[in-house]
Amino acid sequence: MNYIEAVILAIIEGITEYLPISSTGHMIIASSFMKIAGDDFTKLFTIVIQLGAILSVVVLYWKRFFQSLDFYFKLLVAFIPAVVLGLLLNDVIDSLLESPIVVAITLILGGILLLKVDDWFKANEVHDDANPDAHTKISYATALKIGFFQCLAMIPGTSRSGASIVGGMTQKLNRKTAAEFSFFLAVPTMFGATAKKLYDYYKAGFTLSSEQINYLIIGNVLAFIVALIAIKSFIDYLSKKGFKVFGYYRIILGIALLFIHFFIYKLTIV
Repeated sequence: MNYIEAVILAIIEGITEYLPISSTGHMIIASSFMKIAGDDFTKLFTIVIQLGAILSVVVLYWKRFFQSLDFYFKLLVAFIPAVVLGLLLNDVIDSLLESPIVVAITLILGGILLLKVDDWFKANEVHDDANPDAHTKISYATALKIGFFQCLAMIPGTSRSGASIVGGMTQKLNRKTAAEFSFFLAVPTMFGATAKKLYDYYKAGFTLSSEQINYLIIGNVLAFIVALIAIKSFIDYLSKKGFKVFGYYRIILGIALLFIHFFIYKLTIV
């Protein structure tokens, strides 16, 4: 990895982390084209820079994020499924992270789902969008169910935010409330994923050079700044327009990726 590649991946992370289009999927695609996807540090980098994107949520919603123990316990309950399944399926997940084809297929399937979501849960939008504390009324049972939906994102290309937002909507939350709870849930989820990845990296005998540390610092700062803009834009758009444009985008990208792989340039992890 070099500085240009680090900057490209960080910008991609900042834009896509909170959109229902899969940040991991996009970084796998980008790193595959740059021929660095198979590098152990690249795999670490794409996880760790999510911390920068996560901190943007804390900054934007700090008054609502630091509110009550009950709220944190609900986030903990929603986080538990990812911890359990992540530990059980760690090797399977790592193998899937090396397949642009898995990403392409999942992008298409998820896109088809997003084309239908707005119609399926149209009744949810009659709820009070103007209530800034709507997410505090989420029950522990609802939080746990959203947590299980989030686990679908262990399949690259699914989108953590997309899975958890749709999970919230199945529990009668409107788009905005479901999206904001998904953002809050990203904080413990990504902190946990980062800690686990760093532990595995060092356990495998790797160490970080000063240059790699610089890459991580630059990546987190850029992801933070870009995510600040992306979150605000996404919430406004989602509240007014819904998911369809993201569904079309996912389908087009997935089909294009398959076409490129099979007819133009075979994407491989090298």
